[in-house]
Amino acid sequence: MAHAGVNPDTVMTFAIGSRAIGRDEPPFVIAEAGVNHNGDPSLAIRLIDAASDAGADAVKFQTFDARSLATAQAERAAYQRGSGDGSSQRAMLESIQLPDDLWADLARHAEDRRIAFLSTPFDEHSVSVLARLRLGAFKVGSGDLTNALLLRAVGRLGVGVILSTGMGTIEEVDDALRELRGAGAASVALLHCASIYPAAIEDVNLRAIDTLRDRFGVLVGFSDHTEGSLASILAVARGAVIIEKHLTLDRSLPGPDHAASLEPAEFTGLVTAIHDAWRALGDGRKRPRPGEREIMRVARRSLVARRALPAGHVVQTGDLDAKRPGTGISPMRVDAVVGRRLVVAVEIEHVLVPEDLDPPLERQV
Repeated sequence: MAHAGVNPDTVMTFAIGSRAIGRDEPPFVIAEAGVNHNGDPSLAIRLIDAASDAGADAVKFQTFDARSLATAQAERAAYQRGSGDGSSQRAMLESIQLPDDLWADLARHAEDRRIAFLSTPFDEHSVSVLARLRLGAFKVGSGDLTNALLLRAVGRLGVGVILSTGMGTIEEVDDALRELRGAGAASVALLHCASIYPAAIEDVNLRAIDTLRDRFGVLVGFSDHTEGSLASILAVARGAVIIEKHLTLDRSLPGPDHAASLEPAEFTGLVTAIHDAWRALGDGRKRPRPGEREIMRVARRSLVARRALPAGHVVQTGDLDAKRPGTGISPMRVDAVVGRRLVVAVEIEHVLVPEDLDPPLERQV
């Protein structure tokens, strides 16, 4: 069966608002505020401010109804234990759930701070809450990679979707893309990630970025759950066009995601490093950089006379040596020089130029 990646209408195109995302654009950096507000609206506002101050392109939260997301019996993951109130996952989620009417206020504050506002819905009710905000894109988390009900609800909105692929197989990603596109998603970008909190560097598997891009022909980014910034920087070098990283105001705060997050100063450093890494990639053309031109004159060599030679002398290989500076005829053209006559007498170590020869050698630009 053909996989879901070949779609000429969506291949390698994505935008959030007026911001184009692609291989020729700086990486789009998402500050994942997630649930690091701990259910406190004022903390959510401060996270938006911190993301904006750090230079992120977007700040992203998580929108959910705890009772729609988890049963009363659902256990917490190991990294969530000891966080929040109560023993069940639902109780923890209820303690950090934000009210539906707050999301519009948060989106407006993000607009005031000139940063894109995103949120990941975890249930169909939350999809409808966020749909009213007319967001530039929707994010689907790794946990819902295999949730056809949610994928279809998001796809029906007809907007761009960023889909995380943690815990997934290539076949599951294929199926999820088919669900989103079949429901009407305008375009889809994938995020590779390891859904481990925190993820060890050996679990990151950044070559999967290439696998996803080559298999599905879509833009691919990286959701970084490691400690520190190294994996994100390496992902940019691997071609990731979106980087998502958790942001907290204080790693010591109670809550499930703070420990694997960056604090504001660290996030600012990450944004700088990401853009430096992208600039270091260049355009891929192998050619001298402008700053190398002067070094070429100094470090490269020219053909020079090994000894004094009279005018009219027919140049032989033994008459020539290669020495600095590189302002004359390149030694790579030695075969074109041999056999030509000198039109002037030259001294030892004279740097040959095309006009010294008969017939004259064509100058190279």
